Amino acid sequence: MSPRRGKVRAEGGNPMFLEDLQKRFADMQSKAGVQAVFGDPIQLDGRTVIPVASVQYGFGMGGGTGPGKDKDTEAPGGGGGGGGVRIEPIALIEAVDGTIRVQPIINVTKIVAIAARR
Repeated sequence: MSPRRGKVRAEGGNPMFLEDLQKRFADMQSKAGVQAVFGDPIQLDGRTVIPVASVQYGFGMGGGTGPGKDKDTEAPGGGGGGGGVRIEPIALIEAVDGTIRVQPIINVTKIVAIAARR
């Protein structure tokens, strides 16, 4: 018997389509553009500062089936999923009098942790 694709059966036999998950993923993809990495320009003391971030998304999911009509050939199964996002400031772009500088944001904690492993 081949596994069902595209839907998972919830308790009670009601189908739960993956449309909701696909919609959420599409929503996150639309927000994963340049606006997620480059913040809004900030005017400060005659200069323009633009924050820059590293943005990472991760997802995983699995699924299974309940017992079939022939309990000897199809074992019950389950499913689950999860996801996460990581946002880390990495730099500031500074514009002053037509000159642009990129100032990296150094994560001292990360540097110390790497040095401690050696």
